[in-house]
Amino acid sequence: MTKPAPQTRDSDGTVGKALAVLDQIAEAGRPVRFGEVLAASNHPKATLYRLVQTLTNQGMLSYDETHQTYAPGLRLVRLAHAAWRQSALAPVARPFLDQLSADVGETIHLAQLDRGQVLYVDKRNAATPIEMFSQAGKIGPGYCTGVGKAMIAHLSQDAQEDAIRRQAFFAHTPNTLATPEALLAELTEIRADGVAFDREEHEPGIICIAVPILSEAGKVMGGLSITSSVQRQSLEELDALRPALLKTAKEIAAAAETWQFPS
Repeated sequence: MTKPAPQTRDSDGTVGKALAVLDQIAEAGRPVRFGEVLAASNHPKATLYRLVQTLTNQGMLSYDETHQTYAPGLRLVRLAHAAWRQSALAPVARPFLDQLSADVGETIHLAQLDRGQVLYVDKRNAATPIEMFSQAGKIGPGYCTGVGKAMIAHLSQDAQEDAIRRQAFFAHTPNTLATPEALLAELTEIRADGVAFDREEHEPGIICIAVPILSEAGKVMGGLSITSSVQRQSLEELDALRPALLKTAKEIAAAAETWQFPS
């Protein structure tokens, strides 16, 4: 477990520290021992132990005495289900994703923006699936995915600047936009054109066309993409699916207009 713990502000206090520990354990993707958490933590051992015990006592973590490991608890699962119903676009968008998937036969992603990163909230596999990073529930980078760029391009100036500051700008492939300046230049083009492309920027061989899902007031609710591989499609062929993608994004936005979107 080498990933460092999420950073918190001093003003976040004990709650912020506990949530950062919860994030750290959840992101491991498997049960972890206390020593693994400690190795990646910024907290002293006594402080971390106190936070972990509090989370366990509250049901946010579960402890396996046999293996001496911690994992997300059932209370967290209940909260996740409640959040999914109230805060995720997925329940609203489901029938529209089904129809788009049937119409185009390629992989469909539905995403929302989480602190400048892409949270995949739903996915439809292609008729002939291809292996790729994205899965519902996973977090992806905002700066080198089509759906991330589509959403960031349509944020307000302050929100966009904040999102850009949160990017890692690691060059995943030779095509990755690996500087804030390169990303900002493309975001300007995306906002003017209305669509974004992933030109093998996150994964070699994977391309997509993406659009934002916008409220009537222009607020970014989420993003929608059609993804394929260079072995099956070209960017020009994906661009031919633009009308279907834009239509579906508008349908989802209209259906979600009365939904209480979290700010």
